[in-house]
Amino acid sequence: MNPPLVYYGVWAIFVGTYRQTIQFKRNKPMNFAEELKWRGMVHDMIPGTEEYLKQGMATAYLGFDPTADSLHIGHLVGVMILRHFQRCGHRPIVLIGGATGMIGDPSGKSLERNLLDEETLRHNQEAIKKQLSRFIDFDSDAPNAARMVNNYDWMKEFTFLDFIRDIGKCITVNYMMAKDSVKKRFNGEGDGMSFTEFTYQLVQGYDFMQLYRNYDCRLQLGGSDQWGNITSGTELGRRKYDVELFGFTSPIITDSNGKKMGKSEGNAVWINEEKLPSYNYYQYFRNIGDAEVGKCLRIYTDLPMDEIRRLEALKDQEINEAKKILAFEATKICRGEAEATAARDTAIATFEQGMAGGDLPSIEKTSVDGLSLLDAFLELGFIASKGEGRRLIKQGGLKVNDKVVSDENYKFSAADLIDGQIKLSQGKKKHGLIKAA
Repeated sequence: MNPPLVYYGVWAIFVGTYRQTIQFKRNKPMNFAEELKWRGMVHDMIPGTEEYLKQGMATAYLGFDPTADSLHIGHLVGVMILRHFQRCGHRPIVLIGGATGMIGDPSGKSLERNLLDEETLRHNQEAIKKQLSRFIDFDSDAPNAARMVNNYDWMKEFTFLDFIRDIGKCITVNYMMAKDSVKKRFNGEGDGMSFTEFTYQLVQGYDFMQLYRNYDCRLQLGGSDQWGNITSGTELGRRKYDVELFGFTSPIITDSNGKKMGKSEGNAVWINEEKLPSYNYYQYFRNIGDAEVGKCLRIYTDLPMDEIRRLEALKDQEINEAKKILAFEATKICRGEAEATAARDTAIATFEQGMAGGDLPSIEKTSVDGLSLLDAFLELGFIASKGEGRRLIKQGGLKVNDKVVSDENYKFSAADLIDGQIKLSQGKKKHGLIKAA
């Protein structure tokens, strides 16, 4: 054999092996527990969970009650945990609570929720599945491809007598009463608790049993308000099947007033672009408080540790650079790179170049002649009432085309149009447009 060819063949084998080694290192699964700990996404963990995760590919589930047709930023902590779980080589299961959504989870709530009909729940489930597909891989042939299940499929034929005979006898009332979510409601918080809500922890525990039996799922994830439900599931597994099940919870995200972010609290930041434009989603993160930047970079982006530590160390005016990166990366994961780029460009044009356009919230009018200023601000959603608008005008808080408004009875005319649009501003951070159709 020709020596140069031999040399070339050996070199090709070496290069191929080297490339495979590098690729393996790049794709080597991360330690899931360690990944979440440095990101600040672990609140409580059942003993033995970390050791279980080190044994190989694990299966875990996270449940969503489909009480709305969009997830919100409070859900996104759990969704990002599933994303990291899959990136670390494990298999996520998303459980849509078609059955439990008809009951209402009492955890973290002082009032009983309204119950939804099946048609509404099914609609919400389909919408949620579409949103989750942006974060988690459901469609590949990988052994850890995500699965979606609906607990209505196994609960719809499960009779009440079967349930209390097979499941109810496994858990004592004393055990159920000891849960914080139950004790608070029985001790005067809210209007008490119905039997329907009281049994919720058993129904969720039964979900865990079904997923263990059918998918060898031995790990349940959830927010810290789910700790009682998760431990009820692990206890049910121990008593009924003599199996060790695991779980851990993540911190609950709250707004600046300490309220849990969510639909029922009226402060939801929606994932669905039909409920919240990408620009508004971007601006939510862009306007986050300085003290929250590091936490949000860790939770809502895929950025590596070194980059996050560099960004969260920035101070004073430099922290704005970190906020821009946070807003872009969080929007890119949720809405895609094109939407994130458009939102960023609109923000730059609006705040740094003094221009108006792009993806700013807008309303269209065939004619602006005679349009009330307060009506326009109401329609954009920048004020909750005309009374609020009048107060803001007195404080100099409303602007038209970057000029402070002083007349609460002002009506627009064609003279207000600049390049076919009028810019409205409420404070320094809310901007929108009236566009002449």
